[in-house]
Amino acid sequence: MSRFLFTMLPANDLGLPTRLVPIARALAGRGHEVAVFNPAPAPSTLIAEAGLTNLPMPARPLPAPALDVLHISEAWDVEELLGGVHTSEQYVRDAVATYVDLISDYKPDMVVDSFEPIACLAARAARVPLATVLQGNMHPASRGFKWWEDERPFGLPSPAAFFNAVAAEYGLAPAERSVDWMAGDLALIVGTPETDPVGDHANVTWIGPMVFQQSDAALPSWVTELNGDKPVVWVYPGNPRYAPVTTPFDSIVVIRAAIAAFAGAPVHVVLTTGYQELPAEFGALPANFRHTAYVPGPLMAERADLIVFHGGHSSVMTTLKAGTPAVIIPTMTERESNARRLSSLGAGELVLPVTGPDGEKDVDFAEFGAKVRRVLGEPKYLESAKRVADSMRKYGGAAGAAEHLEKFVNGKAC
Repeated sequence: MSRFLFTMLPANDLGLPTRLVPIARALAGRGHEVAVFNPAPAPSTLIAEAGLTNLPMPARPLPAPALDVLHISEAWDVEELLGGVHTSEQYVRDAVATYVDLISDYKPDMVVDSFEPIACLAARAARVPLATVLQGNMHPASRGFKWWEDERPFGLPSPAAFFNAVAAEYGLAPAERSVDWMAGDLALIVGTPETDPVGDHANVTWIGPMVFQQSDAALPSWVTELNGDKPVVWVYPGNPRYAPVTTPFDSIVVIRAAIAAFAGAPVHVVLTTGYQELPAEFGALPANFRHTAYVPGPLMAERADLIVFHGGHSSVMTTLKAGTPAVIIPTMTERESNARRLSSLGAGELVLPVTGPDGEKDVDFAEFGAKVRRVLGEPKYLESAKRVADSMRKYGGAAGAAEHLEKFVNGKAC
């Protein structure tokens, strides 16, 4: 049996662990030794509940990044986004050293990463095979987040020089872009060619939707007992607040829009925040709202008549797999990319927020309400969502991804 180490950008969101945990569990079920590394609080909770080992921080801890939030939230593609995260050569050097320590201590036969180029470079430095699990618009061969625009602007920030300087210290050849470190010896794309297209000549394998749910998962009784005479709307903003101050990634706007549209309306609203606190500003929620920190996503998506969320890719996969239509308020360009893709499939609508002088995002509540009514009232959205759900079933999912990883490692060992 083999050893697999799963790594990911250690953001305090559930999107990346939700994508990797099912694959990790499938490998563990096949008898392999599996560990995960993400020290952030919400992912740590999910990883523990999945029964997986979350490795502790190495003796040399990860450095704190100095983020350029504008280039992260409004990034044209992954390269610009990475330019907003990896803003100095010293940060890249120190972070790579932490991951090299992690890999050296655990001694995996393969590193399986999702969107942490630092870990990918470290795997190369440690001479360990690398697999990457990515959504389509994050693969190096994709058209980027703003795939609907004609041409990438010139002069966007890139940390490629920082990565290459550190790579040289480990005897590695340079890469043209920092995103190229995420290509992997094996590249698995979450979704399908329809939901997550990549360049025509990319060497990738689509694995279908990756969504996590315990085998014995159940919805709270108060959800299952909701009266069937009213639509059920699931509102999932992700992390409402990433910091004590306003950031461009905050999804609190999703909650505000939902309250404006649904308070007192003839709908049942289930509001979940993915192990995050509900901001105190909301006080008592409207009588037709119920809040809980977490529900099993696939079951909740199947129970809902409409899903309102922030455009995270894992939430898109949960929505489409269930065949449930959505209205999305995307809070950064990566999420707008996902929202536009879902909308182009006919499975929902999006409402773009605007940023005010105080940095807070806002939406046109009238536009949001009108699109909610349209998606709930017009059968074509539900029909399109179910069509996409049917098309996804022919892909291998977590079991198929585990088999690809297993075969690759066995092939490397031969």
